[in-house]
Amino acid sequence: MSEKTSFDFSTLSERQKYKLLIGAVVPRPIALVTTVDAQGRINAAPFSFFNCLSAEPAILALGVENHDDLTFKDTARNIRMTGVFTVNIVSDSILKAMNVCAVPFGPGIDEVREAGLTAIAGAKVAAPRIGESPAAFECRQHVTLEIGASRQIILGEVLAAHVNAALVNDRFHIDPYGLDAIGRMGGHGYARTRDYFDLPTMSVAEWEDAKRAATAQQEPPLKCIQFR
Repeated sequence: MSEKTSFDFSTLSERQKYKLLIGAVVPRPIALVTTVDAQGRINAAPFSFFNCLSAEPAILALGVENHDDLTFKDTARNIRMTGVFTVNIVSDSILKAMNVCAVPFGPGIDEVREAGLTAIAGAKVAAPRIGESPAAFECRQHVTLEIGASRQIILGEVLAAHVNAALVNDRFHIDPYGLDAIGRMGGHGYARTRDYFDLPTMSVAEWEDAKRAATAQQEPPLKCIQFR
């Protein structure tokens, strides 16, 4: 067992906590979130504090940080005003475009257009989806949690999903190779998800069989006793 370095989070700065969390909780999925403001102008921004939390109801979660002066970023403000957003999954093919959407443009700049992506009107919500994304989820704001003064956790209920037809079968299984999703590591690091493997969860009976087999392999061989 490796030696550990321990950290008391009550003694750490916000930045130190952030570095430990994003460096160890990896890879994190990336949500390229599209919203619209009160004038209908489109905004797109990537978030790696993101995941799915529930299937019934279908809930996606975003962790959205405020500006340094604690004012809301466009995504948080737009969701507050309209109550909707769309999560677009980032594949390797739109990695560079996602990075353009991360540029800190001023309010009112259409990041989707600047990145050369295609905005497609939502079926259920005002926030468009990105045509080049392999999967998109239209969401209605379910609840927003205020986590201190600097961040919100926004829970969205999925109202509709749009998945490339070639990636999903009639059993609702999505092809992970075709999805080719990108994950976020620490710092400026990213990871591709092409190193994919299956590891089925064992039943209790299968676990017991495996344990017995492992124990049998560890038993020392019988020694021959020689009588003189």
